[in-house]
Amino acid sequence: MSTRREHDLLGDRDVPAEAYYGVHTLRAVENFPITATPISIYPDLISSLASIKLAAARSNRELGLLDAKLADAIIAAAKEVRAGRLLDQFVVDVIQGGAGTSTNMNANEVIANRALELLGRPKGDYKFLHPNEHVNMSQSTNDVYPTALKLAAYSGIMRLVEAMAELRGAFEAKSEEFKDIIKMGRTQLQDAVPMTLGQEFSTYAVMLGEDELRLKEAVLLVCEINMGATAIGTGINAHPDYARLVCQQLRDVTGIPVVTASNLIEATQDCGAFVQLSGVLKRVAVKLSKTCNDLRLLSSGPRVGLNEINLPPMQAGSSIMPGKVNPVIPEVVN
Repeated sequence: MSTRREHDLLGDRDVPAEAYYGVHTLRAVENFPITATPISIYPDLISSLASIKLAAARSNRELGLLDAKLADAIIAAAKEVRAGRLLDQFVVDVIQGGAGTSTNMNANEVIANRALELLGRPKGDYKFLHPNEHVNMSQSTNDVYPTALKLAAYSGIMRLVEAMAELRGAFEAKSEEFKDIIKMGRTQLQDAVPMTLGQEFSTYAVMLGEDELRLKEAVLLVCEINMGATAIGTGINAHPDYARLVCQQLRDVTGIPVVTASNLIEATQDCGAFVQLSGVLKRVAVKLSKTCNDLRLLSSGPRVGLNEINLPPMQAGSSIMPGKVNPVIPEVVN
């Protein structure tokens, strides 16, 4: 394998010549062979990192801190990564030490080397364009990484909300379809009082609707970012106008209504938004699981179970019992 020689504060290392990542990423791959699952499994995270590098380059160019030629190359490279290119170059393990520095440096090195390539320079020509000095200008892992996680979370949550709305609509349609079908309501799985099957299905729609609202509320918390905080929130090594500009650029690039935290030191150490979002996601999961268990129970049988509803047969359910069909969709959701 052909290689190129790169240098960091620990010394020199040979990096595969065709790789867009560099020496810091290489060391991280060697240090953290934990799950064999690279960060590229989360394309939203990679796109978010690229969005930040793009917004930072625009801001630094506007402030006169970054040469326009270098900024334009970084921006072009970041746009390619946002579009899904070079995803295979994000190779550090999802489990790592160093508070995300390896992830940030993986992004810095990939974008730097692609930018060098766009400028007609060889990969690793960091005297001309450097991962730290130029791609990471005015930044620290401590503001880049949590902001990238928040941007990625926002994108994923909004897709979840759309999917829940689609499922809610399906339950609402079934509620109307089944509104005249009388059945027995149960408590403790014992016969209680009559109800309609439509009433039963309406509850699933209402539960989903409530959680759509809770998710929309929780996701607003991840819109508060700490870009411009740099290392610990004091903004060291960043221009006084950088935080405002990079936030504006991120809104333009992503379409996500991000705002700069009022206290960057507090925001850099506070994980409350992630805790809140985790709690709401757990709420969603518990309710979906309850619904799935109901559907499995109501469709049990078909000969010696409740057999009150029929779920669509999706696949053969057994390798030994002919004709057996299992409720595989509720199971996989669980």
